[in-house]
Amino acid sequence: RFDMSEYMEKHAIAKMIGSPPGYVGHEEGGQLTERIKRKPYSVILLDEIEKAHPDVLNILLQVLEDGMITDAYGEVVDFKNSIVIMTSNIGSQHVARTGGKMGFKGDDRAQAFKDRRDLVMGEVKKTLSPEFINRIDEIIVFDALSEDQLQAIARIMVRKLNASLEERSIQIAVTDEVCAWLVKTTCQDRSYGARPLRRAIQRHVEDPLSEALIRGHFQERGLIEVYLEDGQPAFRATIQAPSA
Repeated sequence: RFDMSEYMEKHAIAKMIGSPPGYVGHEEGGQLTERIKRKPYSVILLDEIEKAHPDVLNILLQVLEDGMITDAYGEVVDFKNSIVIMTSNIGSQHVARTGGKMGFKGDDRAQAFKDRRDLVMGEVKKTLSPEFINRIDEIIVFDALSEDQLQAIARIMVRKLNASLEERSIQIAVTDEVCAWLVKTTCQDRSYGARPLRRAIQRHVEDPLSEALIRGHFQERGLIEVYLEDGQPAFRATIQAPSA
């Protein structure tokens, strides 16, 4: 994974393919080229590609077109056995504006998504050069997450929290009402995806639970239910898993 916000400057080319002879860091080689030399069968993730400097994108053109690149040592690095995946937030404001909402008929939802996709692709064409776009095999536009999907993600995060509590023989069970509350209070702006959920679970579940355990409010073993009380998450010990 390469965070392209680290390649916003022109000199970041040296970080990617290596510094020229006589320059500092020449012996280390480039971060991208050296990794592919060691592991030619790789999946390369270029995260937030729109943040990269145009000259960095021009270097990547060679990879996308020819499947190879010449590094600072003059060696040809073969990318033909690698898969390149790029992520971007270009046009995300159009998806967040109306995406993920329920209540539309199937045909209406499909047309609405097509309209949003057209808006996103318009932003892509404004941001990336035609040469770069033409070398991408497939551009996939993701719709905004629905409330049901966000609640499912919240439960996945809770399962990860439970995994960290296993050594203390403690498990937590979060009710549907709490999951809905977390989504409603933290994910109104869908352009942020599910990231706010992670912070919300830490703030409203993990941190208060840790404090309660330190204060000895719960036994070292058992199941703790997280439920809503007066509009806020609360905790109580339970012998059996709640039905919700």
